[in-house]
Amino acid sequence: MAQVIAIILGNILISNFILFKFLGLCPFLGVSTQTKPAVSMGVAVIFVMVSSGVVTWLAYRFLLLPFHIEYMRTVTFILIIAASVQFIEMVILKTSPALYRALGIYLPLITTNCAVLGVTVLNVEDFFVAGKTPVPGSFLLSMLQALFAGIGFMFVLLLMSGIRERLALNDVPESMEGLPIAFLTASLMSLAFMGFLGLKI
Repeated sequence: MAQVIAIILGNILISNFILFKFLGLCPFLGVSTQTKPAVSMGVAVIFVMVSSGVVTWLAYRFLLLPFHIEYMRTVTFILIIAASVQFIEMVILKTSPALYRALGIYLPLITTNCAVLGVTVLNVEDFFVAGKTPVPGSFLLSMLQALFAGIGFMFVLLLMSGIRERLALNDVPESMEGLPIAFLTASLMSLAFMGFLGLKI
């Protein structure tokens, strides 16, 4: 139970992928200008992280390890992530063309979102002993880590979008408009989240 709580709190607050590991900054800064696209991107990233986490664990455990081709891990994981993103892109295009247009270039960018690749690699490093033998409950722990890494990603994306919507209504110096104030805000958020490092689980 302690390990489950550590995964939940770790991925949302303590070692958040955006504010602590600095992964996935491109969609974070690109989509966080408004809350609605931020929610959509967050849900898409959660789906891709969970589906990729499940499939990459299975591929690593039952394909790469038995054939002793663990060195193909990164290439295999990228192909699986690209397939997951392609699937969600088709679903969004069919169900909500307006949302598809709103997300624009940032939807295909999930493929190159290093946070998604990061969670799949961390699953192997955290839940396989020496990269070879899965720990007890490895599959469920991997799913849990992928889910809460996505929730942590979405949580920070929503916080940032709320702040940037408020900033758009305020009088910001011209030299700080746009990305400069976004970088400054992200830096302050990162410093604030570092306060969670003192949590002992």
